[in-house]
Amino acid sequence: MKRIGFLSFGHWQPSPGAQARTASDALLQTIDLAVAAEELGIDGAYVRVHHFARQLASPFPLLAAIAARTSRIEMGTGVIDMRYENPLYMAEEAAATDLISGGRLQLGVSRGSPETALRGYESFGHVPDAGSDDSRTDADMARAHTALFRAAIAGAGVANANPQMTGMSGALAIQPRSETLSQRIWWGAGSRATAVWTAEQGMNLMSSTLLTEDTGVPFDELQAEQIGLFRDTWASAGHDFEPRVSVSRSILPITTEVDREYFGGMADGERSDQVGYIDGGIARFGKTYVGEPDAIVEELLKDAAVASADTVLLTVPNQLGVEYNTHLLETIVRDIAPALGWR
Repeated sequence: MKRIGFLSFGHWQPSPGAQARTASDALLQTIDLAVAAEELGIDGAYVRVHHFARQLASPFPLLAAIAARTSRIEMGTGVIDMRYENPLYMAEEAAATDLISGGRLQLGVSRGSPETALRGYESFGHVPDAGSDDSRTDADMARAHTALFRAAIAGAGVANANPQMTGMSGALAIQPRSETLSQRIWWGAGSRATAVWTAEQGMNLMSSTLLTEDTGVPFDELQAEQIGLFRDTWASAGHDFEPRVSVSRSILPITTEVDREYFGGMADGERSDQVGYIDGGIARFGKTYVGEPDAIVEELLKDAAVASADTVLLTVPNQLGVEYNTHLLETIVRDIAPALGWR
């Protein structure tokens, strides 16, 4: 059984034809799309997080608003760049949001992707080698922030009590707390080695439309290999709950003239994996699935990673507006998702 969610990058731009022209548009339309997605029976509403760009940034006000407007759908991130985060403040925000939602929060975190700002996390007050030797990288800092955040949401004492105020000594935990949130943290892994590390740490696996390595095999097979290593490592680690695994896919079915106007050129062109460079290293990017629903189903049934994952996140063209994206999601859940194992 598959879960299906949408993933919005939250772009806004005052360009011709754009429905999301301002930050307000992007935020309010994301909430409205989550409400529409829940009505369609979709399982999750996820948002990307970027800084210093015309995209969604601080996710928790948005996720809490989605939680308040819905009753069933999961809401989450894909992913929060932990280089930028104050782990203890994030723990408070995450717990509060999860309590508002009734335990529906699914938080994807990671070292993050390239940003428009040069070392933008330093402007947020986070310097990799501050107070340590010069060998600590921004990736090390992201993992350290994640470890402290996870300890905090699990109830670890993180601040010394003031005996004059509390009548006690010892360590105080973050408040409020959501008791089960610890099992709903995902790591955005871009390689097989990172997937193994994710399983060792006891986090769910979130795999994207690109991998930061290339072995020459098709993207879906490399991603399926990553998922297999994650599951094998998880089994060996002996964690006390079953993990979840998500993959992201760009799926654009064409059933109307409007669909064809937007995406017909892509359907007629050559579509395959791409190999390029990101952050100074080689990366393999997955292809876009575009065309008639039956043709997309045939292609997706051959996608080894989609078959291996329990959750598929559909990247949506959010600048086309709520009405169009609702139509897009409705077509997928009606004509494509059931063939993939969705109820």
